[in-house]
Amino acid sequence: MHSEHLGNVRPTWIAFGWFLSAAATALAVFGLIGIGLLHPDADAGRGWMTVCVAAGFFLGGYFTGARAGAAPILHAVGIGLFSLVAWFLLNLVLGGVTGAAEWRSLPAWLTAGLLLLQIVAAAIGARLGSRDARRGNRSAA
Repeated sequence: MHSEHLGNVRPTWIAFGWFLSAAATALAVFGLIGIGLLHPDADAGRGWMTVCVAAGFFLGGYFTGARAGAAPILHAVGIGLFSLVAWFLLNLVLGGVTGAAEWRSLPAWLTAGLLLLQIVAAAIGARLGSRDARRGNRSAA
């Protein structure tokens, strides 16, 4: 049985899971733009963007849960919260280089909703990945 203790959380798996999630999300978005379901400048594709974020973070959570093995839910929460760390660091670095004080901001309710979506999708993926790894089905990860 896997225990959800902070001692079982590996920050490297959280960071790698987030990078995998972000890459999968970007790949899905570019794919939808390529087939014409999304337009790069339009706000009309929020539903498709939500699906891309959910799918990307599910994939990153699944991979992290399958590889880390222990504490899949805490790893998933870490993956979701790593988005805040990445946002802060990018604003800090790019804001200083370009002279822009901040990126175009999202409304607070949308930001919280996307963060919650990332955590939930990663948690479901991590739980399933951890379960599959315990059963010996590592071919999927």
